[in-house]
Amino acid sequence: MINEFSRPISVLLHMLLVVSALLCPRTVAAGGDDIVDRELSARLQELGFTGNIEATLEKRLNRAVNPARANLGRLLWFDTITGLNNDNTCAGCHSPTRGFGDTQSIAIGIDNNGIVGPDRAGPRNQRRTPMAINTAFYPNLMWNSRFASLANDPFNNTLGFLFPPPEDLSLSYLPHLLVAQAFIPPTERTEAAGFDFPGDNYAIRAEVLRRLNATPAYRELFGRVFPEVAQGANITFDMFGKAIAEFEFTLVFADAPIDQFARGHKNALTLNQQRGALLFFGKARCVECHAVSGQANEMFSDFKEHVIGVPQIAPAVGNVPFDGPGADEDFGLEQVTGLAQDRYKFRTSPLRNAALQPAFFHNGCFTRLEDAIRHHLDVFSSARNYDPLNVGVAADLTVFRGPIDPVLERLDPLLVSPIGLGDQEFRSLIEFVRDSTSAASSPNRCPAATRLWYSNLRKSSSRAIASKWPSQAARY
Repeated sequence: MINEFSRPISVLLHMLLVVSALLCPRTVAAGGDDIVDRELSARLQELGFTGNIEATLEKRLNRAVNPARANLGRLLWFDTITGLNNDNTCAGCHSPTRGFGDTQSIAIGIDNNGIVGPDRAGPRNQRRTPMAINTAFYPNLMWNSRFASLANDPFNNTLGFLFPPPEDLSLSYLPHLLVAQAFIPPTERTEAAGFDFPGDNYAIRAEVLRRLNATPAYRELFGRVFPEVAQGANITFDMFGKAIAEFEFTLVFADAPIDQFARGHKNALTLNQQRGALLFFGKARCVECHAVSGQANEMFSDFKEHVIGVPQIAPAVGNVPFDGPGADEDFGLEQVTGLAQDRYKFRTSPLRNAALQPAFFHNGCFTRLEDAIRHHLDVFSSARNYDPLNVGVAADLTVFRGPIDPVLERLDPLLVSPIGLGDQEFRSLIEFVRDSTSAASSPNRCPAATRLWYSNLRKSSSRAIASKWPSQAARY
């Protein structure tokens, strides 16, 4: 029998239990949670997923990240001085508002309207710009893997870093794949260089260096990081590449809820997220391509190329010739290897921080994560019923569509049979991919200095820091 003294305590305990359930939903049905906990922990252990990949960066670099060098790279990242068309920067396509990835389904490079964000306009390239976040751990880069460490390790140059001609293996002396990769974007005609400047890649890089060496602010900034410049030597492209890569080393966001769970923090994931993870690593078969083991570096990609039946869309106005008789196709890896068997193959997209993406797949043909995952679960149905008007792509990407049957004829065997998930299973899988793999789930998770600098640039019409060249306006 409850007396007058115990009644308030009973009410208080009841209220505490209600509040606890609201704040910590995983405490409810703890027995069921424990089973899922153990199953997921065992699966992650089986896959060798440690959740510690972010903490390994400096050990693998064999040094600490250099803040001064990274800050120099940050300034270069946002400055049009390195683009000979004078209207694009790294940040024009790799925007901090989208995980240093694209704000578009298909990138807009040169001849843009000076805006970074959803309102960016201009002739499109051929593919969506991938995120630069976590690329320090990628053994190859780009949708067709055309920039690659032959050792399958971006920190290891012993077998060489392979690029398309004319660079080939000539950049293999550089210490990291990202340092070598930084040599390429300024030479890309549709991304930065434009079509007016004559000369090859080497001539373009020489002109970029002429601009930098002629800018007193950059002479001073490079001199702070590279003593030989302070002593009168010229800025070199090795220095440029090292500065850009150092900034990218600060863009490692790989301490997501799934990482924390793997390290023993069981409350890092909700019960639904754990169930979604078990589906991802099991029944839904996502991990067979979005791998986390070994050379995948826990990046949720096998870094291999597959045909996954992506609907083919092409822009109304573009500056890159598309493939096929109708000039409305993208042959993917075949463009690199010249082999017909590689047609329509694209590298598996790493899934970390997918919540920041405004679009999915190499051409951004889906703008909702739910639609992208549904496509994986039943490719034939998704591809044959695809309607660009219903999936949210920009109007100029609804005009031209390439044939889908040749793509489906080459579909990866892993995706031929549909994978059936119930409604709740599907929601759990979405919740895991969207929330549990993201360590930079909003623009505010960008490095503080970059966020402040870019925020200030948004609010003013000032020119880019450190040079006289025009800046771009960021719009969220």
